[in-house]
Amino acid sequence: MAKIKAVHPVVELDGDDMTRVIWQFIRDRLVLPHLDVDLKYYDLGVQSRDATGDQVTADAAQAVLRYGAGVKCPAIGPDEARVEEFRLKARFRPPAATIGAVLGGAVLHEPVVIGDLPRPFPGPATRPAVVARPALDDQDGATELRVPGEGTLTVTFTPTDGAGSEPVEREVCAFPGPGTALAVHSLDAPARDFARAVLRHGLERRFPVYLSTRNTALKRYDGRFRDLFQEVYDAEFRADFERADLTYEHRPAGDMVAEALKGDGGWIWAGRGGHDGDLRSALVSRGFGTPGLMTSVLVTPDGRTLLAEPAHGTVTRHYRLHQQGRPTSTNPIASVCAWSRGLAHRGRLDGTPEVVRFADALVRVCAETVEGGQMTADLALLFGPGQPWLTTTQFLEALEENLLKALAAF
Repeated sequence: MAKIKAVHPVVELDGDDMTRVIWQFIRDRLVLPHLDVDLKYYDLGVQSRDATGDQVTADAAQAVLRYGAGVKCPAIGPDEARVEEFRLKARFRPPAATIGAVLGGAVLHEPVVIGDLPRPFPGPATRPAVVARPALDDQDGATELRVPGEGTLTVTFTPTDGAGSEPVEREVCAFPGPGTALAVHSLDAPARDFARAVLRHGLERRFPVYLSTRNTALKRYDGRFRDLFQEVYDAEFRADFERADLTYEHRPAGDMVAEALKGDGGWIWAGRGGHDGDLRSALVSRGFGTPGLMTSVLVTPDGRTLLAEPAHGTVTRHYRLHQQGRPTSTNPIASVCAWSRGLAHRGRLDGTPEVVRFADALVRVCAETVEGGQMTADLALLFGPGQPWLTTTQFLEALEENLLKALAAF
């Protein structure tokens, strides 16, 4: 079969550790043999970011914004141990923070649905549940302070908009002794853009949208976040939602946890990022299988630009085994699906259904391979100790073989 032609480029952001190993196999043996695509390559591996003072991450984000479609391999957000391991010049922030500040919008985590996987929740999985968080997380711009001893911590806002405005000062805490403090902030414009991205995605997927906040505890902070979401819904999306017989609601987090435990999916659960966002994503990923099935897309408010990646990390523990020459059984499905979603978006932007069809085949082959009894160890454990499993390379080769069969039917 002749190669399928992608009209415009896709931006590729490489990463670190075991996912970088998997990423290379997917690109070189599952994608490029069948798709003629101009990949604009940026190496976001930790050593490349260190060598460029992290300028490569900013350049990659601008490229995604320019071309509209990107695929990203997980990359290290270095802690003190990784700074020492790689002898980094600085502990720069995770790539997601830099990219989110450029693109804005929402990050949407979604599991790959494989029908016959045993699940901890009742009922079969037929539709995914989607977890949404802001691309620009308030904690990414937080200011931390180590308080050395007894004293008073205050915050001050100093206006710059003309005469008559007075500074606003609030006491935060009268420290009786040493401690720590954290100051976070939230801007109205990114919050509105988050609402637009999530609500637009809900319309496209025909999923209801639910927002959870801590507005009862954080009346001004999360209360404002809730109110902005509601304003965008009322002004820009209510009519379309009602025509599509879809709903938007602000619901307590506890109610949404109960909804998630039903396990039937088919909705979007939006909220802030940080630790709460991690917990929402972890709950959904376990309900639909394992973190190895969890995908992520960053979508801009207008829906034009999309960056796809796995929702999990770089799988460092497996990479240590790989470095020793020992076999691993790392689930590559979320990485394959990242390529699929980035390529499908490229095809939709360009009006090339054959590219979209190829991208869909990548996801379908993953599900059919697992349903046929070939899987990595994390999925085999869901079936029980007697279920055989494949190594990372064996499973990728099984995907390659099954993809060739699927493409032969094109």
